[in-house]
Amino acid sequence: MYNEPMLRENALLGKCIIITGGGTGLGKSIAKYCGELGAHVIIASRKADVLEATVNELHEKTKAPFFPVVCDVRNYEEVDALLRKSIEKFGRVDALLNNAAGNFVMPTERLSHRAFDAVIDIVLRGTCNCSLALGKYWIENKLPGVILNVVTTYAFTGSAYVVPSAAAKGGVLALTRSLAAEWGRKNIRVNAIAPGPFPTEGAWSRLFPPVVQEAVDPMKRIPVGRFGDHQELANLAAYLLSDFSAYVNGEVMVIDGGEWVHGAGQFTGLEAVPDELWDMWEKMRKK
Repeated sequence: MYNEPMLRENALLGKCIIITGGGTGLGKSIAKYCGELGAHVIIASRKADVLEATVNELHEKTKAPFFPVVCDVRNYEEVDALLRKSIEKFGRVDALLNNAAGNFVMPTERLSHRAFDAVIDIVLRGTCNCSLALGKYWIENKLPGVILNVVTTYAFTGSAYVVPSAAAKGGVLALTRSLAAEWGRKNIRVNAIAPGPFPTEGAWSRLFPPVVQEAVDPMKRIPVGRFGDHQELANLAAYLLSDFSAYVNGEVMVIDGGEWVHGAGQFTGLEAVPDELWDMWEKMRKK
C-alpha cells in the first residue's frame, strides 16, 4: 500500500475548488489533500453541523482555508447560491468535484419509487446542476475550468442490487464524456474517477454491514488483496484537478485494485481450482 502524498508541494496553490458531499468520507479526504496542496476549498453539504465540524478539523490539521457552504445539490437555486458565495469569498472558482451521492444496496423490488428519486436526484440531477452552473460561469467569463465526477465501475456495466445508483452513475458517465467533447474547445476539461472499495466510517458500514460481509467477502473480489487507502484516491483526484493533467479530457480512471476486470473475466472463477486439479487437467489436455 502506498499512502503518501503524490504531487509536489503547492501543486494546487491558489486554485479554488468546490467539493460537493465533502463533509464526510472520500470527499473529506480529497478536500484535505487539496488543502494541503495549497488550494482554497469550498466544501458543500446539506448538513451544517457536519460541515462546521469538518472544516474545523481540516483547518486544524492543514492550516489551509476551507469554506463551508450548506447546499442541497438537487436544488439549482442553492447550487447557484453556492457558486456566488464561493466567488465572493475567493474571487473565482477553478474546479468542481461532483462527489455528493446516495445509494441503497437492496433487491430492487424491495425499494420504493422514492428510493429511486432520492438516489437519482442527488447523483445525476445534482451533478447536472453543479456542472451546468459552473460551466455557464466559466463560459460567460471566458475562464478555464475543470470538472471531476465520481462514478463507479458498475456505471460501465450496470449491476444488480444497486439499480438506482447504477442508472444515475451511468448517466453521470455519459454526461462526463458528452461535456468533455463539447466544452473541451472552451478550455473546460471534464473527467471522472471510478473508485472500487475505499471503506469509510459511515457509508461502508451501512452499505456492507458486518453480517453481510460474513456472507459475501468483498475482499475476495480484489486481485491485489486489499481495500484502497483514502490517500491513493486523493492523489488521483488531485492530479486530475491540477494542471498536470491538462491534456486529460473525457477520461474515466478506474482505481479499484483490479476488482472490475476480475469480475468481468468469464474464467476468473477458476482461481478456486487447486494445483493438483490443474495438474490433472494439464495431463488430460496433453493427451
